[in-house]
This record gives sequence, structure tokens and C-alpha cells, in this order.
Amino acid sequence: MRWSLKIGTVVGTAVRVHITFVVLLVWIWLAHYQIGGTQAAWYGLTFVLAVFGCVLLHEFGHIAVAHHFGIKTPEIMLLPIGGVATLERLPREPRQEILIAVAGPLVNLAITPLIIAVLGGAGRLDQAFEPQDPRIGFLVRLAGINTFLMLFNLIPAFPMDGGRVLRAMLAVWLPWARATQIAAAIGQGIALVLGLFGLLYNPWLIVIAIFVYLAATSEEQDAQIQDIADHVCVSDVMITEFETLSRSASIEEAVDRLLATTQSDFPVVGSDGRLAGLLTRNSIITALKEQGPKTPVTQAMRSDIPEIGYRTLLNEGLRRMREESAPVIAVVDDAGSLSGLINYETIGEILMVRSAASDDFRFGHLRHSGLKYRF
Repeated sequence: MRWSLKIGTVVGTAVRVHITFVVLLVWIWLAHYQIGGTQAAWYGLTFVLAVFGCVLLHEFGHIAVAHHFGIKTPEIMLLPIGGVATLERLPREPRQEILIAVAGPLVNLAITPLIIAVLGGAGRLDQAFEPQDPRIGFLVRLAGINTFLMLFNLIPAFPMDGGRVLRAMLAVWLPWARATQIAAAIGQGIALVLGLFGLLYNPWLIVIAIFVYLAATSEEQDAQIQDIADHVCVSDVMITEFETLSRSASIEEAVDRLLATTQSDFPVVGSDGRLAGLLTRNSIITALKEQGPKTPVTQAMRSDIPEIGYRTLLNEGLRRMREESAPVIAVVDDAGSLSGLINYETIGEILMVRSAASDDFRFGHLRHSGLKYRF
């Protein structure tokens, strides 16, 4: 994800923090400093870091169960409103999704009695539910936060853990995409209610509401894409009309193509028609500025673009794009020559066409701007 920093890797999962999370830490430090000076500032910052340590453990609860089912987790992203674990693929069995979803809240449930045991009876348990009171002990407040995290995540608002449990339960009787659509709609409705309460009581709820609403919409779109990807080959949805650059081309030629077409990514191919690499708009501009117009494109191109056969299902192409953080997938024929491209813009067009087309038309062929669809 853009604007994020990698802080480490744990059991094959990269842990990243979004730049806005760093901004939150600075704001917490300054806010506490204004109230109580340096000591209060470091105390407040330490408490927030402890809370996000619990959030990280929550996400690794999901990861542990996902790994049990053979699902890899490339990364965890820490945001000001919590953490997000990225799964390599969605669990398609309701039982698996339920177990993966509840694993996170169960971690928070386990942390609370553990903290109480460490306290050995010191402090009152009812104080744990007033974590905003700085007079309450550090660990007691942390226990209360974990209880809140458990309960909040179990709200049936997709894509939170409770919403995923709801989707899995609906998927027992309904198709996966339809179950996701219903769960996402419920999540969006709850987000609107949270936003209303935020206007009346706490502005922070508005931020959470926006996140829940947008995430629910994104999850719904992902489910629709997955529903398509399970049934079509990459050759049915690939871009077949595009400009290419030869290995001997210069950045100057790439600039001419960039200005003359609507393309932003240019495959670099050899004389045998095989893909050598991909030259993106950003790499063109960077090379032009730092190395000059006569620079060979082979010095600026990205050479790690995944290739898949044209008979491969689209879901495999999507998996490769996610795993390798590739902007496009190259589709090759039996001889290994480049025959098409798939990018995220293509996938977005598929969704728009699918939602706009009638059922009778949806299962035909559609050609538009060099793009062929078959649903």
C-alpha cells in the first residue's frame, strides 16, 4: 500500500504502518504534552502503542487460523483506526471464514483475564470500562480497551469480524457473492448509524463510519470480481490492443508513445515477441528527469512482471497480481509470446459492464476498446 512503512516481518507476514498512524502518534504525544508535560506525553504514547500491540495480536489471531487452512497472509497494515490483515485468498467455506473471523476477538478476550491475573486483584474490574480516565492504572485501562475491541469487532458490520461471521452464515444458504452483497449492505447501514451518532456525540465515530462504509463497498466489489474470476479465463477478459516498445527503444520514444496514446504502461518486447519487461508512466518520467531522453528503456523498465497462459482462470491471475504487487499480468500464448494484458482498470471495467448488462447479454461476447468480455 502507498504511504506505508514496513517495520518488520513475522512468520512471513510483513507488518506495515500507514503514514497516518505515525501522524496519530505525534498528535497523541503533543496532546498529552499540553495537558501534563513530557511525562504525560510519553505515558500517553506508551499506552497507545500498547493498545496497537493488542491490535497486532488480534490480527495475528486471524493469521494463525488462516495459516491452519493453508491461506497465506502477505501483510498487516496498521491504521489509526485499527489493523487490517491481508489474506492471499478469501476462505470459500463458511466454517473456515467463521473460525478465521472469531480468532481475532478471541485473542482480545484472552488478553483481558491475563491482565487481571497479572494485577493479582489490584484495581477494580469496573474501572476497566473507563479507559479514558488517566487516574486509572495502565494495565486496568488496557484490559478495558481489549474488552471494547472484542465487542466492537463482533458488531455484524461487514467487513469487521462480526460482519464476516454474518456473511459466512448467509453463505450456507446463498451464493457467496449474494451473501457478501447482503452483509455489505448491512455494514453500510450500520456505518450510517455510526456516522449519525458521531455527529451528535463523538466525531471519532464519523471516521470509523467512513472506514466501515468504504471497506464494505470494497469487499462487495472484491466478491463480485472473485465470482467472475472463478468462471472465466484470462483470454476472455484481457486487453488485446495496446502499444509496445522494443528492447532497443529509448525513453524519448516512450515519451512519444505516452503522449500519443491513452496508455500508461508499455510492455517491452523482444524480436521474438516475448515480454522483456514493463515501462510505467512513473518510470518514464523518472528516467527522463534523472537519466535523460536517450536512456534505453531496458534500464528503466520493470522486469518482474508475472506471466500466465491464456487458458488460465482469472482468479489465478488476480492471485499473482496480489502476491507479486504487479500493476499488470502478461498473458502469453503456447509459444510464450505476449498476447494480452490484464490490469486493475480492466477488472473495474468488467464490473461496470457486468452490472450494466442484462442477463441475456451478459453471457455473450462484448468487444470494447480492444477489451473482450465473456460472462
